[in-house]
Amino acid sequence: MKDSRNIYLTNIPLKEAQNQYIKTVNFNDFYKNTEKIPVYSSLKRVSAKPVFAVKSSPNHNAAAMDGIAVVAEKTYGATEMTSVELKIEEDFTYINTGGQIKEPYNAVIMIEDIIKINDDFVKIHEPAKPWQHIRPIGEDIVAGELIISANHQIRPVDIGALLAGQIRTVEVYPLPKVGIIPTGSEIINVEDELEAGKIIESNTSMFAAMIQEYNGIPKRYPVVKDNFEEVKNSIKQAVKENDVVIINAGSSAGSKDFTVDVLREIGEVIIHGVATKPGKPVILALVDGKPVVGIPGYPVSAYFTIEFFIKPLIAKYNKQMMTKPETVKAVLSRRVVSSLKHEEYVRMKLGKVGEKLIATPLERGAGVTMSLVRADGVLVIPQQLEGYDGGKEVDIQLMKPMEEVTQTIVSIGSHDMVMDLLGNQLHQINSQLFLSSAHVGSLGGIMAMKKQECHIAPIHLMDTNDGEYNKSYVQQYLKGQSMALIKFVGRSQGLMVQRGNPKNIKGIEDLQRKDLQYVNRQRGAGTRILLDYYINNLQIDPSMITGYEREMTTHMAVAASIAGGTADLGMGVYSAAVTMGLDFIPIAWEDYDLLIPQELLKDEKIIGLLEVMRSKEFIEHINSLGGYKIDGIGEIIYI
Repeated sequence: MKDSRNIYLTNIPLKEAQNQYIKTVNFNDFYKNTEKIPVYSSLKRVSAKPVFAVKSSPNHNAAAMDGIAVVAEKTYGATEMTSVELKIEEDFTYINTGGQIKEPYNAVIMIEDIIKINDDFVKIHEPAKPWQHIRPIGEDIVAGELIISANHQIRPVDIGALLAGQIRTVEVYPLPKVGIIPTGSEIINVEDELEAGKIIESNTSMFAAMIQEYNGIPKRYPVVKDNFEEVKNSIKQAVKENDVVIINAGSSAGSKDFTVDVLREIGEVIIHGVATKPGKPVILALVDGKPVVGIPGYPVSAYFTIEFFIKPLIAKYNKQMMTKPETVKAVLSRRVVSSLKHEEYVRMKLGKVGEKLIATPLERGAGVTMSLVRADGVLVIPQQLEGYDGGKEVDIQLMKPMEEVTQTIVSIGSHDMVMDLLGNQLHQINSQLFLSSAHVGSLGGIMAMKKQECHIAPIHLMDTNDGEYNKSYVQQYLKGQSMALIKFVGRSQGLMVQRGNPKNIKGIEDLQRKDLQYVNRQRGAGTRILLDYYINNLQIDPSMITGYEREMTTHMAVAASIAGGTADLGMGVYSAAVTMGLDFIPIAWEDYDLLIPQELLKDEKIIGLLEVMRSKEFIEHINSLGGYKIDGIGEIIYI
């Protein structure tokens, strides 16, 4: 089908693209199909018709209290000074809450307001009023009364009301079915052996979970290879079996990105490309009148594209309004730069430090899945802005409950896997406490502490004059402030090299070799300072080191570069080398400590952190890793 609007990789603003696409979808045929289901299983389903009560609730005059049913007129004259005696079955009968009030009784006296004389008689000191403590017929629901309207998403309270009105089944719209097709010759299932050049298919499982969360029914299809006919046939089949179809990967402009060409042949491409980052190369199409969406392959791009387009589609099928995400005001810990070409969605870590809510940007790559896992919220940078300066108050869309954010210890500084282990152990012992780590290097951590943007800052900075760690830097940059160092671990720093050390690397002096590709840590990282100390002593010119300018922000990123073959060596800690299956050439031991304001040592969250750090279980775990010393762990040095 020819579509004159097809423009390859357009740059349409998100809101415009959403509105334009949803307007092209005809939902009427979907709404013609309804089904009757038991009220018991109707939670979150949408009613197709109004529902009226069959019976009243209560359907009889019912006691509202435990006590006795009486004829009110026979109780008149009772006072605090003068009691009235009542005889069972003649003047009263015992009754429980909900019990039917029968003639001649017309009032209930609470059990605590009667005095039992014997098995036949009671006395009272206060008269009853007619119909007191009685729920009349239909007090809650009257037969024929509207319980829920059409197009109403059924809630737990609605289920209770429906059953109380003696409704057994309810007519609802079907849940939208969403077919999910993964594509790519390099894609394998998690059960398959992972070989070089292959990628585990994980996106569609994430999509399926998101669709269930949105109240849709996902259906995952087998992986389709990069073949035009195979992609076409799989889309045709999925369109027949579902209300919406998602094709993952192949939406961009690569030589094997067939999706848009297939959709042009069998349907109508409405939009190809929106002005968002991540998520730009999305394809919004119709096939046989049904929405078909081509999703980028990178996990972060894919996640946001599902949020941008599949979520509102499912809401429309379910006749529900899209709710705006909860937003909070937070102060940026550092500058965030953006392009004028896109509306950018930046994943953020949040934490409350003092009275300020601090937002720290995470890795921004479209393939960094862990940035979604670690994120507490999202900063949306409008297309017309080039970013925000550090210290600016901005709106953050929450991805986690605010209560969780306020119970989070904010760590900004040097990276080490022991911080992840500490955070896990803390939350395992106390599910109400969290530890978030942002990796900006040791000096970056000290600067964050100076600006009061974190609770703790992991640092490992060697004074090149005397070899002492951390103290002199704290005194230099935080002069006059009452600070403390919590002793954490000693770490074995050295050169990480490929397994078997095929290049026969012996030490720092080999960095001058022209056949070696180095990968460095970022400026301000303690590891970078340590390296510079050694190459300065050896009088090695940094410009002579191939790869010196290539920077990574974590030990694991350096190790991954070496394991992946894009570098021969890099400075890092022993635990990172072991994790990535690398060989390790030890260079030095260093002190990896936690910088903290003295006043926070009395904070309950920090007290809980110290208890975990000093615990036998945590220390045994650290010892099992190798490459660490735990002498003095948890000790406090006041500065």
